[in-house]
Amino acid sequence: MSMKTLYLVVPLAPLAGAIVAGLFGRAIGRAGAHRVTIAGVAVSFVASLAVFADVLAGNTFDGSVYTWLASGGVRFEVGFLIDRLSALMMVVVTFVSLMVHIYTIGYMAEDPGYQRFFAYIALFTFAMLMLVMANNFVQLFFGWEAVGLVSYLLIGFWYKRPSAIHANLKAFLVNRVGDFGFLLGIALVLAYFGTLQYRPVFDQAPALAASGALPITAICLLLFVGAMGKSAQFPLHVWLPDSMEGPTPISALIHAATMVTAGIFMVARMSPLYELSTTALAVVMAIGAITALSMGLVALTQYDIKRVIAYSTLSQLGYMTAALGASGYAAAIFHLMTHAFFKAVLFLAAGSVIIALHHEQDMRRMGGLRRHMPITYATLLVGAIASAGIPPFSGFFSKDAIIETIRHATVPGAAFAYFCVLACVFVTAAYTFRMVFLAFHGEPRFDPQHPPHESPAVVTVPLVLLAVPAVASGWWIGSLVFGDWFGASLVVRPEHANVAQLAAEYRGLVAFVVHGLAAPPFWLAVAGIATAYYLYRVRPELPKRLAQRLGVLYALVERKYGFDELYALVFAAGARAVGAGLWKGGDERAIDGVLVNGAARVVGWAAGVVRLVQNGLLSWYAFMMILGVAAVYAIVKYRVFAP
Repeated sequence: MSMKTLYLVVPLAPLAGAIVAGLFGRAIGRAGAHRVTIAGVAVSFVASLAVFADVLAGNTFDGSVYTWLASGGVRFEVGFLIDRLSALMMVVVTFVSLMVHIYTIGYMAEDPGYQRFFAYIALFTFAMLMLVMANNFVQLFFGWEAVGLVSYLLIGFWYKRPSAIHANLKAFLVNRVGDFGFLLGIALVLAYFGTLQYRPVFDQAPALAASGALPITAICLLLFVGAMGKSAQFPLHVWLPDSMEGPTPISALIHAATMVTAGIFMVARMSPLYELSTTALAVVMAIGAITALSMGLVALTQYDIKRVIAYSTLSQLGYMTAALGASGYAAAIFHLMTHAFFKAVLFLAAGSVIIALHHEQDMRRMGGLRRHMPITYATLLVGAIASAGIPPFSGFFSKDAIIETIRHATVPGAAFAYFCVLACVFVTAAYTFRMVFLAFHGEPRFDPQHPPHESPAVVTVPLVLLAVPAVASGWWIGSLVFGDWFGASLVVRPEHANVAQLAAEYRGLVAFVVHGLAAPPFWLAVAGIATAYYLYRVRPELPKRLAQRLGVLYALVERKYGFDELYALVFAAGARAVGAGLWKGGDERAIDGVLVNGAARVVGWAAGVVRLVQNGLLSWYAFMMILGVAAVYAIVKYRVFAP
């Protein structure tokens, strides 16, 4: 099999599984649906490994596989760019997706939409692979919109629940805002460069920037608006927590390896453009830093176990975005990889708890679960330690790489961003271990008549397999990043080479670990864990008293800073007010009142006037004839109209 054929196999194998499960789900049954989709994703994973090995051997690919349309000298193609960045993303996406597919067998065992769910998640995998493998903006936009469409279907999977319908509509509408900016950015690319292929655009970009920075800045900012929607960055973050209305496996897939990472990947792929605009980099960094800290604080106030992890995702995405703004593209992708593993573990472990407690998600009704669910507890603890950034777990390497990259950044606003991400280390450790202590430690608060039990192997085996890279991937991926492994996949100007500066400063991961043990982030993480232990194990009455003392501040954070209410008041109510104005003023008054009813009234009045003359009486007609003759006689006789 040629490598070009293998590239096609990677996205098409999950697509084939999705088509079979979606169209023939009733015929092949539940077992047939999960077998065909898991087989498709497994084939894609194996093919991705083969592609990855080929890329490591020094082989890359950038070419078209199918021409969809040619218009006005512009070709719209399906094409692949296979380099170290895309190959690594392909492996992570397919591996996490494969684990989620296997896990779903246990989680969705009793659900009547079993076949439909498997079709959706396989289609989701196809869409994400098309996005990361694209070599042109048209295919990027196709994958971009496809993951948005499938996420809409999956968030609203339980469509009989009003809350699920509300959540998927919210996700759809917020992402339309981001996608509108994204589409405008692509339109500007076509207008200025005359092509939608990555390589010619990247090659021509320096010349355009030399003639004026405004077009490049506008393109970068508009593309980033799309990333703000997909990767749920402030202020377009409001949809992601509500995506928890979907089943837990899709929460893991969206939050760990697919939709929300699309924006991070896109900005990294567009590094040749972003490196030409300091303004765009500064905006990206500021948005990421604000998102990281503000969403981490919200996670401290949540009691729904899935929402805690959802806000954790928002915060971690903020880390990645801030790193992108510091030109630390390698550090951002590094954290994207490690985050995919430990966040998938956290979500799937939370799903295991939810199954065991008969779909209970409130941590105030849990407690003491570690004795009943030892495997789930152990794997969730691994994810929590990695998320908190404790060495030698993977999250330590990638998170500290981001913090150090931002510390060395020369982009305006770097000091503010450094403060935010540093403070967020404490907050992350606190909310993560708050979840651990509330759910798994202390006295049991669940229904004693229905004690929980460990989940079946189909659930726990994927947890264990994901926990392994959550522990170990930091050492491997970190060595790649510090060794400039991405090479030409990422473009960084010499004055922005912060990751390279880290590599020169620490000379390997061991030195980085030694430095990390003495650096502020490590001790802030330890302090966060200690604070969570004290508040939720030693003095469990204190959190409620603290919340009361903080009063308005706590209420503001708990209500997510009021963004839902603000958007409902300004945009939703505003749209309704505009609609009502158009209905009352436009439809009823202007169209119905003036054009339709007004025209009818004019015709009615004219008909009434005509009826006075044309009344059907012969004597009246004779009288009018006499008047007419008299009038004509007077005009002629007395020359009424004579000059």
